[in-house]
Amino acid sequence: MTGRQRLVLFVLLGAGFMLSVDFSILNVALPQVGAGVGLSDTALPWIASAYALPAAGFSLVFGRMGDLFGRRRLFLAGMALLAGASLLGGLATGPEALLTARALQGLATAMTLPAGLSLITTTFQGPLRERVLGLNGALLSGGFTVGALLGGALVGLLSWRAAFFINVPVAVVILLLTPGLIRESRVPGRVRLDLPGAVTVTGGLLALIYAVIERHLVAGIVGVLLLAAFWLIELRSPAPLAPVRILRRPTVKWGNYAGFVIFTMEPAMIFLITLYLQQTLRLSPLATGLVFGIPGLASVAAGVIAGRALGRFGGRAVLAAGMTVQGLATLPLVFLGESRVALLVLVPALFIGFFGHVTAIVAFTVTATSGLPDGEQGLATGLTSMTQQVAITVGIPILGAVAATRGVEFAGIRLALSVNVAVTLASVALIWFGLRPRGTAPAAAPPSPAVRERGARVA
Repeated sequence: MTGRQRLVLFVLLGAGFMLSVDFSILNVALPQVGAGVGLSDTALPWIASAYALPAAGFSLVFGRMGDLFGRRRLFLAGMALLAGASLLGGLATGPEALLTARALQGLATAMTLPAGLSLITTTFQGPLRERVLGLNGALLSGGFTVGALLGGALVGLLSWRAAFFINVPVAVVILLLTPGLIRESRVPGRVRLDLPGAVTVTGGLLALIYAVIERHLVAGIVGVLLLAAFWLIELRSPAPLAPVRILRRPTVKWGNYAGFVIFTMEPAMIFLITLYLQQTLRLSPLATGLVFGIPGLASVAAGVIAGRALGRFGGRAVLAAGMTVQGLATLPLVFLGESRVALLVLVPALFIGFFGHVTAIVAFTVTATSGLPDGEQGLATGLTSMTQQVAITVGIPILGAVAATRGVEFAGIRLALSVNVAVTLASVALIWFGLRPRGTAPAAAPPSPAVRERGARVA
């Protein structure tokens, strides 16, 4: 890596890490935040949902807009919006201003994450690209854990407002460094945005996510109808937002399915184990954070190792292996007891599971963005960002509802964790079959990155 590439990487990975921290930084301080702005206890979940809805619903549209109008421009606009939204949130005195700030932070995430990731995939090539995506996966995953720990520390030492204000100087530094480090990317002659497709896909995603969060049947039906309309529009549009030929590619289709399972199951597991630690084992929030924080160190190692493993074994094998480890590491958690001796099993299982989780994240990102030209990397990374945000948003409500069938007590947590394991391992088999090489493959050593690239284009 050249010195300039290192600085580019520092800016792009730093932005992604900060955004992943933002997702969870307020989760440990919801009562304090609600009390600070006069938000009722029943409305506290909307502090997270107001962020998650736009972050998930607008990722695909903004990813494509980066292809058409400039990724650096969109990246900078997102960081500026994040700084303003964070300032608004830190100064909020009422629930309306607070929720507006969280929604704007989510919108900034939808703008910045796809643009930043596509800048990575077009700036770095070959084995270096896979190693960089490995670091990106490690930091994105670690950011959720750091957000919880940092949120608790800031609230304890200062105030919940500090969780907003901390973003402002970081965003300003990134805004100052980016123009001199990163060149603008633009697709000549393609400046038309598929507005009907953008409206229907965004509306459909927002309606479906809202339906899952609020268990609202009518919203779910509206979401399905809008997404069906989006598919029909894309089939007929002369300049589609997401060309169907790309959506049908095995790497894009199965890669994003894998990402959905990865990001639905692991955050939901963390949520369930948090309930177990605090409700069953009676641990404090700080002790709970440490239980997750120590195994979280596996994320860093996995990010480095996964990038190298991809170059040797290929995306299909590494993706399947990572998801298998993630699923099998969750299995012992189904049999945990009600004594604190269970921590002797829990902590090593989390360490192994986090390693598999981050490995799978890296392989999913590489798989879902492989074989596409630079001019469509914004679309590809928009899809992966959308998949990630939607999965994180709906995973906890879905498995939380499974646990609630038995009262969200210990038995309910066990049932939900069992579903988690079954879905993850069954998905490994589907993905392994879906990503199988088309035609006759040589029985030699794993292919080089260049050969895999050509194979992806043929597929």
